[in-house]
Amino acid sequence: MSTSAANDLRTSATATSVVVTDDAVHLTLTDGRELSVPLVWFPRLLAGTTEQRANWRLIGGGVGIHWSDLDEDVSVAGLLRGVRAPS
Repeated sequence: MSTSAANDLRTSATATSVVVTDDAVHLTLTDGRELSVPLVWFPRLLAGTTEQRANWRLIGGGVGIHWSDLDEDVSVAGLLRGVRAPS
């Protein structure tokens, strides 16, 4: 696969579901991939309660996730690139 094709897969991927556990954010993508990212990458999510972390919604047709209680937005493309939230 060419680099440009790999980049297209990263930028066009969208989420269909999100589960946040005590130590990770788990996403299912429309293309069938599953992704788990350590919760410590996202200080606001890590500091939130279980209820706050569970209150998410997909934004932009699944290109991102928004947690209104925690004022946090995370993009699927950023997660696929390994981008952490600023600390």
